[in-house]
Amino acid sequence: MQPTNLTHMLRRLLLLALLLPLSCRAAEEWQTLFNGKDLTGWHANVMPESFTVVDGAIRAHATKPSAHLFFAGDAKEGFVKFKNFVFEATCRSEPNSNSGIFIHTDMSTRDSALHLAKGYEIQLNSTAKEKRKTGSLYAVVDLAQSPVDESQWFKVRITVNGKHIQIHLNDKPVVDYTEPDNVTRPPERAGRLINAQGGGIALQAHDPGSVFYFKDIRIQRLP
Repeated sequence: MQPTNLTHMLRRLLLLALLLPLSCRAAEEWQTLFNGKDLTGWHANVMPESFTVVDGAIRAHATKPSAHLFFAGDAKEGFVKFKNFVFEATCRSEPNSNSGIFIHTDMSTRDSALHLAKGYEIQLNSTAKEKRKTGSLYAVVDLAQSPVDESQWFKVRITVNGKHIQIHLNDKPVVDYTEPDNVTRPPERAGRLINAQGGGIALQAHDPGSVFYFKDIRIQRLP
């Protein structure tokens, strides 16, 4: 091999070696959040009896309004914070049920029904009386019609990158929203903001008349 060719090859190898760590940091591996057997790694903020595991899925059925199940990992209390990520879960409901998936939230509540005070809610509710249908970024980007049949299993994918939030149902895009700088919310929704430090992920048990199921729950952190 000629010296010039050898030098060229060494330069290419050096460039690849420099770029490899960058590509490896592009996104972490998928992390499974639910083992399909029990609620290890999950903590309820109140009324833990509202959450059980049935046939390999988390069953959310509030004893009274309302409770939220937070992913806590190995922590004995509190929750894990996620900033930029792709979250996926497979869901279905019993008839006339209400639920939601919260992101960038914490355990603080804003009213007597113990609704969460902070973060965004991805709506899971396609009942006839509900104007904000499943897939809505609740009270921010609302869908007038449900894209799915909630009596059948459907996949929810939530992507957060900076202040950009995307929602897919069964791989179909339904919401693409970027939080404006210095956005203001109504007083009762003042905490509906992206947290620069990240926040918790929580599943909602809304009321005694609602039953939702969640399985295949996983997350991939983004840079």
